[in-house]
Amino acid sequence: MVDILMPQLGESIAEGTIIKWMIPPGGRIEKDQPLLEVETDKVSLEIPSPATGVLSEVLVQAGQTVPIGTLLGRLESEQPSTGVINRVGGVVVRPMEPSAAGPDHYSPAVRQLAKEHGVDLSQVAGTGTGGRVTKKDVLDFVARRTADREPRAAEAPSAGEEILPLTPMRKTIAERMVKSRQTSAHVATFFEADFTAIARFREGRSLTYLPFVINAVTRAIKDVPILNSSWGDQGIIIKKDVHIGIAVALEDGLLVPVVRHADQKGLLQLGREVADLAERARTKKLNPEEVQGGTFTITNHGGFGSLFSTPIIHQPQIAILGIGAVQKRAVVINDAIAIRPMCYLSLSFDHRVIDGATADQFMAKVKQYLEQSEWEKFLG
Repeated sequence: MVDILMPQLGESIAEGTIIKWMIPPGGRIEKDQPLLEVETDKVSLEIPSPATGVLSEVLVQAGQTVPIGTLLGRLESEQPSTGVINRVGGVVVRPMEPSAAGPDHYSPAVRQLAKEHGVDLSQVAGTGTGGRVTKKDVLDFVARRTADREPRAAEAPSAGEEILPLTPMRKTIAERMVKSRQTSAHVATFFEADFTAIARFREGRSLTYLPFVINAVTRAIKDVPILNSSWGDQGIIIKKDVHIGIAVALEDGLLVPVVRHADQKGLLQLGREVADLAERARTKKLNPEEVQGGTFTITNHGGFGSLFSTPIIHQPQIAILGIGAVQKRAVVINDAIAIRPMCYLSLSFDHRVIDGATADQFMAKVKQYLEQSEWEKFLG
């Protein structure tokens, strides 16, 4: 028998939520075939089976949130067990002894959540391993407390209405977006860029506009490095490495995989990495570390024709760039009207860290780099 444990899904992640089991109890599965889908506050991914065999027992059902190392189920293996339980992103997970709930055994995520909602954890009954308190326990406690204080609203939808249940990812996104708005002093500025040189260079090449924008942003960050920073209690933390997060829309939410050291990569490599990350985000194949450590984020909201947007900052970063649809428009050039492929760019920035003049200086550099025509040397 092989124990299936909740794997370690990143250094700062203390628990995960079971989204679904890919096969029912008693079902047979091959080694490395997707066994279950797990979601954390950072990523949603499929966990492969550690061996070929039959899923003999499921101990944690879909929808439950449990700490790392919790026994999720058992697999009756057709191969000798080596003691290795599961591998995710190169991390080997082995059994851990359950510990009783107590002040020293609350995870950092649970303590932070309790602090945000003013919850005394000693009053919360834990449903995790050994009575451990999970994030879900805290949120359920808050929900019950709120319900006791407020008049009960009708749960059943009226005629002509339908309730769409909230997925764990949707709840996480909602919490993050509200928290970001409460944390940062959001301000937006807009620029328009002429993509004529980029459009000409793309002819005959399988490149989207996004690698060009990434290139221009990383070059502008070199000129205005404070855009690659975060707010800290001791001061503004300027990051030396440039890791660009790329927002990827999923059916039920949004993920932001990260292109690391984007300033050191050419257009072709950026194009390949962005396509790979986006595809694996949609198929839940990302590793947890691939959605962590971003220093600046880009979101391409123009895919469906959107022209303007004021995206919410991806904490703890201080800015996010939005790319509108590239459309041919009539513009005035040298006192003459011309038809050019134009694009509106938006920058949502944290006014605690930078002022409007700095944001506009950065955007002017992005515009300058997008409109220059010497792209051959950046092909890579």
